[in-house]
This record gives sequence, C-alpha cells and structure tokens, in this order.
Amino acid sequence: MADKFISERNLRFLLYEVFDAPKITQYPYYAEHSRESFDMALDTAMKIGKNLMKPKLTEMDKNPPEFVNGKVKVHPMVRGLMKECGEGGWIGAPFSFDLGGQQLPLMISGACRFILSAANYSASVYPFLTTGAAHLILSFGSPEMVETYVPKMFAGEWQGTMALTEPQAGSSLADIATSAEPTDQGFYKLRGQKIFISAGDHDGVDNVIHLMLAKIKGAPAGVKGISLFVVPQKRLENGQLVFNDVNTAGIYHKLGYRGAPITQLSMGENDDCRAYLVGEPHKGLLYMLQMMNEARIDVGLGAAAIASAAYYASLEYAQQRPQGRKVTSKDPTQPQIPIIEHADIKRMLLFQRAVVEGSLSLIMQCALYADLGRVLTGEEQQKYELLLDLLTPVAKSYPSEMGLLSVSAGLQILGGYGYCDEFPLEQFYRDARIHPIHEGTTGIQGITLLGRNVTMKNGAAFKLFHAEVQETLKKAEEIAELNPFARELKAAMDGLTQVTLHLIGLARSKGPEVFLADSSLYLEFFGIISIAWQWLLQAIHVQKSLRQNPAGSDADFYQGKMYAFRYFFHYELPKMEGLAKRLTDGDAFTVEMRAAHFAD
Repeated sequence: MADKFISERNLRFLLYEVFDAPKITQYPYYAEHSRESFDMALDTAMKIGKNLMKPKLTEMDKNPPEFVNGKVKVHPMVRGLMKECGEGGWIGAPFSFDLGGQQLPLMISGACRFILSAANYSASVYPFLTTGAAHLILSFGSPEMVETYVPKMFAGEWQGTMALTEPQAGSSLADIATSAEPTDQGFYKLRGQKIFISAGDHDGVDNVIHLMLAKIKGAPAGVKGISLFVVPQKRLENGQLVFNDVNTAGIYHKLGYRGAPITQLSMGENDDCRAYLVGEPHKGLLYMLQMMNEARIDVGLGAAAIASAAYYASLEYAQQRPQGRKVTSKDPTQPQIPIIEHADIKRMLLFQRAVVEGSLSLIMQCALYADLGRVLTGEEQQKYELLLDLLTPVAKSYPSEMGLLSVSAGLQILGGYGYCDEFPLEQFYRDARIHPIHEGTTGIQGITLLGRNVTMKNGAAFKLFHAEVQETLKKAEEIAELNPFARELKAAMDGLTQVTLHLIGLARSKGPEVFLADSSLYLEFFGIISIAWQWLLQAIHVQKSLRQNPAGSDADFYQGKMYAFRYFFHYELPKMEGLAKRLTDGDAFTVEMRAAHFAD
C-alpha cells in the first residue's frame, strides 16, 4: 500500500501561491494566525493521518461496525481518534475563541480535513460530523443548549449527527412524519423513525447528539411545518446521563465506507423521547440548510480526498510495475519497461490528477468565499455568500461523480490486481461510491443549481461567477503560453450563458418539468467549466513561478501541473460541446415517456 495519500506540495501551492491564505489574517477575526500557525496545523494533521488513521484503513474496512444487543460497536481506534481530535481542538477549530474554538480559517481547516479524509475517510467522518452539528447549536440554540452540549462535542466525548431522512420520505423532506408533541416542561415528546444516520450510534463516544427534523403537532403541511430539535441519545438528569428513548433499530451493511456505521433510529417507543427545540418553530429546514450546505462541500472534499489516495496508490504501482515494451521496440529480449512509460497509462494518471487537483482547487475557492463571507459586511459579504451558494452544488457533485471515475481509472491501471483486495483501489472505489448519493443526490444538486441558484436575485450569483472567471481570463490573456487556453474558456463561458438563457426560456414556454429535466447534465456542464477555470487559475501561478526560476527545485512539480492543465483543456473541456447540444435540442422525451413504456 502506498504511504503517500496526498501531495503536501500541491496543498501548499493552492493555499499559499494560488489563494494566498495568509492574506486572510489581515482581518481581526483571523489576526491571531500566521503562515507559521497554518503550517503547524497542516503538519499536525499529516502526523495524525499517517500515524493514527492510515494504518487502520484496511482493518476498519474488513472489520466493520457490529450491532450487538442493541448497541453499535465500532473499531477501538474511533474513541482514540475522537479524543485526539477533541484535545487537539480539531472539532471546534473554525469557531471563535469565545466558544472554545481556534478561529482557524476554513481554507486551513478544510485542508486539514482533506488530509485526514485521504488517510482514512471512514474514520474522518466521526469528528467532522460533530463539527457540523455543534455549529447548528451554536448558530440557533439557546445559551443553555450551547452550554449543555457544545463543550462535550468539542471535546470529542459526544458525537454529533444530522438526522433528516425517513423511510417513507427519502429525500422529500416535505413528507417527513416524525412528530413532536409540546409539553409544559420545556421539552417536546418525539415519536418517529430516521434512516441512514451516519454515526447515529456507537461505543466510540459516551453520548450521541442528534440534530433532528420533526413536525410539531398542528404545524403547517410540507417544508413550512418542519422544526429542528436537539435529540440526545442520553439526556442529562441531575448531572447523570439517562437513556432518552432513542433506540437503534439496526445498522446498514454497505458497499463501502464501512468503517463508520449508518444506523436506523426509532424514537419514542416508550413515549419518553425528549426533544429540545432549536430556535423558532417551523424554521427547521432553514436552519438545517446551513449544516447541509457545509456537509455538501465536505462531501466533495471527501470525494476528492479518496480520489487523491487512489491516485497515489496507482501512481506508485505504475512506477514499479514492469510490463511490455515501447511500441517502437521489436526486440522481445529487451527488458520490460515500467507501465508508466506507456502513453495510455500516462493519460489515465493525468485524468486522475486533473480531477483531484482541479476539485481541490474549487473546494479551496469555496472555502475562501466562506472565510470572506465571515469577516466582511454589506455588499461584499453578500457577494461572497452568493458565490458560495452558487458553487456549493458543483463543489459537492463534480468531485463526487468525477472522483469515482478517477478512482476507476486508477483501478484500471492496476489491471487484475486493482480488482483484488491485495491493493487498496477496490476499497477506494467502494468507499467513493457513496458521495454522489449522500447529502443530496446529484439529481437534487442539479435541480438546486439550475432551479434556484442561477436564477436567484435575478441571476446575481451567476453574474458574479461570470465576473470571477472574467478576472482570471484577463490575467491569463497576458501570458503568451496561456492565451489560447483563455480563448477556449471564454468560448466555454459564452456557451454556458447561451445554454442557461435557453433553459430559462424553456421554463417560461414549457414549464418547470421540461426546464429541470436535464438539470443533472447542466450541473455536469457547469462543473466542467468551473474546474477549467480553476485549472487556468493554477496555470497562471505556475507560469509566474517557472518564469522566475525555470530550473528550480520545483520545476518538475510545476511542469507536471502544466501537463495536467493541458490534459483538462484537451480532454475534458471539449465534453461540454456534446452536453450543450443535448441541453439545447428541445426534445423532452424523458418528460413525455410514461412508466408503462418501460414494460416488456
């Protein structure tokens, strides 16, 4: 198994050369930090990843959680990891000093999560699910609620979850049936079921705190009647933890991502499940969207991280595996060459690198927008919040969908060995398959992007995105080596505008069903252009560095970046032409076709 699972050099290239992360310390909220503190955080994350998490990657896959006597038992390292992340401040890192956090920029905390996710994705979800749940309590909970739950969550003693999905509703949150009945004792009595709850129960912590959606009896129908509750697995009474009538009905046996349990929960079987309202009644979905959007970017980050680990495993294999000879060699007595010398292998490796490093760049771009949205006010704050809203579905879905194909390419490089569990590619492939599904399927992300984000506020976010890309194009046009690529991206952006306007016209003339029928393809189209933008942005900084020191110690790194950049523009960007043709041809046969037409 390859020791390397990420490129530290590329991570620092993105943070310090492309996005200039230390610049964020000019704002008072981040002023306590510096390049040195950022490096310290990255180095510590690498040590945890290498020493604690990566060694248990295969073991956690082969020995998944067990459901024994109504309790979920997980790998023993989970408790140690949660303790390490609590003591090291990782769970609360992005939050303010006043709340027990470290005010670490999201660019840096995201980079650290990327490292840990690449080392062992299943293990990494435990602490960072808790981060998201704690953020909801901090944002919308009462001071008493914060005091009761957040310190234990930050310490890694209590797990946090997001509990939305129900058996009869799936992704349709308007149809959830979990009910909350008010009492005169400061809590609600909850009854219902939740499914697919990541880390919903396990013995790696002392308690699990669910952030759960439910409907108060008599609430309005649909999403307008959803409220958000804290539902602890065990509640505090007189300083002691007491069972809160949250029962684990079972765990799901999964294709991959086996190191973390996915549970089914049943609340209120004994009519004693106490739930504590977060914020105001009937605003639960609005509150939960904060955690969902954060989780969606984290899903994209996790997908890119697994793809990174797969890339370095397949790269190591390609460098070491001798097979065949160059096509120009006719002498069978000559020694075989490493397969990395074959052009088709290099093509697949370039595909992997282009996806991984392009995806990570987009996620870092989103983290920068989030950081700026946190420290700015007024129109500037709104600008970055709109850009983040627009790109969240892309940052979730492109790494998820293309990361899976990237891992598949790595498996192909290993040939038959890739299909066997002697090498980690088959596990990475299984682990990666969850990402296009959880925290909103690709179809939901497409509807969100096209049906909401590009049209909100009269297209304000879309216009801002166009301006961001235009700024990159202007810089690239000034560099002779990049000028042709800038023209290609400009044409692609013009195509994006034309396709978007065409689809908005369809919404007016043929209604929302036809408008959104191919929203997943629109998301793919938008994603390709977004990653091309990020690669052009990286290429600008690569060219500047090469001009300053063409024969320096990093020359091979920068040249490798340029090859991956060229790969994306020559192999991936042209795919948008076929997508544009389909998105504008007007044949709505997927809407017209009836279920009966699928019959034999």
